[in-house]
Amino acid sequence: MVIERTPLEDELGDVLDKAIRHAGLSEAVVAVRAGVPESRLRDAIDYRSDLTEAELDRLAAVLGLGKAGLRMLASGRYPLPEILGLPFCLFPLRLQHGIGVANAYLVADCSSDRGLLFDTGPSGVALRRVWPSRLRHVEAVFITHAETEHVGGLEDVRVAQRNPPIFAPSGSGVVGATQMSDGARLEFAGFTVTVLSTPGHAEAHHSYLVRSTYAPTGTGLLLSGDLLFAGSIGGGFFCPNRLRASIDRLVGSLPPETVVAPGHGPLTTLGNERAYNPFLAVGGKGN
Repeated sequence: MVIERTPLEDELGDVLDKAIRHAGLSEAVVAVRAGVPESRLRDAIDYRSDLTEAELDRLAAVLGLGKAGLRMLASGRYPLPEILGLPFCLFPLRLQHGIGVANAYLVADCSSDRGLLFDTGPSGVALRRVWPSRLRHVEAVFITHAETEHVGGLEDVRVAQRNPPIFAPSGSGVVGATQMSDGARLEFAGFTVTVLSTPGHAEAHHSYLVRSTYAPTGTGLLLSGDLLFAGSIGGGFFCPNRLRASIDRLVGSLPPETVVAPGHGPLTTLGNERAYNPFLAVGGKGN
């Protein structure tokens, strides 16, 4: 069992800013439609929020967000689930990147010193600082997308691990990587890794569904990169509509107990995000 203590990637201001940009609206238009003074909306986006619940509810209605989740974010009470049922060991590697934190992950059989690495953090130095001593060998590396905070340590891993196979999205430009497309399935170290093309944050972006070959019906692990976070979603820098379609595809096709390991922020589950994430839970609990 894992109970997360890691801060959320996004606060209320981040969520409002993303929702406004994804909707293609200006702050002024949103303020008018929600009946909220524009200065108060801008304060909220700048992390100085004192919005009332009624104002939050009106903003949620204008932006198509879930009211309950937005209220929880505003009050600092966004719920995170206990992480249960994974039939293998998961090592979240939290790596400092600027003022934030980026995540890489190691997945391994709990009795083995070999595993799979998902993303490599901003640098080899940062990765070495948090590397678990019991894991000595990387059987393969999987890259979600080619932003610096997710691939900066790749060359160090390549050298230290003596050129393990590296897999990345087609068109990502990751040097030396095998380019993978949607639906590809690979087996390494007792795991099955299914490639899911999830563009939106970036054009070349993959999520990976990991299952144990020894417990194929056990709880799955979704490495979501910068697609889906606890309490939020990634920025739709490539295309907000494609990002939303990618999220809807995963939420609609994978079971709610699936553990989500995002590129930033704490672990969560698809069921928790379906229930509470403001971008997913419109019409859900408490709305």
